[in-house]
Amino acid sequence: MKTVEEINEKIREGNVNVVTALEMKDIVAELGAKEAAKEVDVVTTGTFGAMCSSGAFFNFGHSDPPIKMQKVWLNDVEAYTGIAAVDAYLGVTQLSETLGMEYGGAHVIEDLVRGKEVELRATAYGTDCYPRKEIVTEISLEDVNQAVMVNPRNAYQRYRAATNSSDRVLRTYMGTLLPNFGNVTYAGVGELSPLNNDPEYRTIGVGTRIFLGGAKGYVIGEGTQHAPPFGTLMVKGNLKEMKPEYLRAATFPGYGVTLFVGIGIPIPILDENMAKATAITDDQIETVIIDFGVPRRDRPIVRKVTYAELKSGKVEINGEEVRVSPLSSYYMSKKIAEELKKMIERGEFFLTMPVERIPQKEVFKPMRQKEIKVVKSVMSSPPITISPEASIEEAAKILIENEIDHLPVVNEKGELIGIVTSWDIARAVARGKVGKVEDIMTRKVITTTMEEPIEIAARKMEQHNISALPVVDKDNRVVGVVSSEDLSKLLAR
Repeated sequence: MKTVEEINEKIREGNVNVVTALEMKDIVAELGAKEAAKEVDVVTTGTFGAMCSSGAFFNFGHSDPPIKMQKVWLNDVEAYTGIAAVDAYLGVTQLSETLGMEYGGAHVIEDLVRGKEVELRATAYGTDCYPRKEIVTEISLEDVNQAVMVNPRNAYQRYRAATNSSDRVLRTYMGTLLPNFGNVTYAGVGELSPLNNDPEYRTIGVGTRIFLGGAKGYVIGEGTQHAPPFGTLMVKGNLKEMKPEYLRAATFPGYGVTLFVGIGIPIPILDENMAKATAITDDQIETVIIDFGVPRRDRPIVRKVTYAELKSGKVEINGEEVRVSPLSSYYMSKKIAEELKKMIERGEFFLTMPVERIPQKEVFKPMRQKEIKVVKSVMSSPPITISPEASIEEAAKILIENEIDHLPVVNEKGELIGIVTSWDIARAVARGKVGKVEDIMTRKVITTTMEEPIEIAARKMEQHNISALPVVDKDNRVVGVVSSEDLSKLLAR
């Protein structure tokens, strides 16, 4: 058994044996874990992916006259200021107030690391000791006193893959998901990811020195939503020492801004068990593919899958071959592991043991809510419907007599086959059109169900620019109608 102190002494003497996690698989396969533990001192890991839970604290220094910043913007991206007078925290997902999703906190951070100046604008209410109420200036990383990257949740051990069973394109934090199981996306790099190489968190914990954004950083605790085997890390590092190559801003179309962060962690091979842990391979790392077509907190699991299958570029769903694409960069992750290896070999990076271990067991709880309001609590029922064979005049009469604007069209079994609105009637009359309801009805109908939360129903109306949804059961029979007016009344209660 080795100690970190002994390994650090080897680093000082220049005779430490460092390999990457990819190289370690072959060494253990050839020598066995016991002999590999004698031969290898350190295994380096790496990951480079979108890590939305990231950001940086800034201390801007005091202006003259001084200001107690109540609101702060960097290039029109607002930072959080509920702390000291000239301190602020900029989250990477915060959007620009003028450019929206084209530019956000991640872009500000990348611009600063690239050496660019950004506009600092701040307002305040003014006090006797901080009389100034407004300031606008330009700053760079050299101008601020501190710029400390503090990321509440990075380096996911593994991540759920995503697909989409619905009939429309979805824009998500897992990228663009094509309809009808058209693709699968996944995050993480499997056998190269740091926490997969130390699944019991023996050497990765509070105080572990890491490679963060091209500089030295530290683990400062378990990350938010830490729930092994979906472990996460909270990390910090000096933004002024980081390199833009390892911090890249990005926009997920239709979703928002994020920051790709490069993290590498050295694993000291203390004994045979650590050698065995670092020999893990992609076919041993499982995750699940979940269905984003169901817009609920607990999305259905489509199937289990290994990272080996995901990395193959295709998986099978319902008997069909589905294309798979990664959201993390394997190339950059491998480069980080190799760069960290060189830093240790050059004597530029020494290892630390955790001063406190992160939890091996943790349950991630959902938000406690007073209630979840669903469609059946606000829908109009029983529904007023019409046959496709009915005349346009008859439809107009029903709409007027019942003071409604939407008529679901049903067949003899009560199944929804279309919808006709007062607008359809008015347009038909204006064009002098006479005939049956089926001649003017909309056949592709957006629907909801009784148990669907009202927020999801409202989102459907907004996305499709419509003002009502037929409510259907599992057999597509109409059981009610919910309108934007129903939702407005609910909000007014």
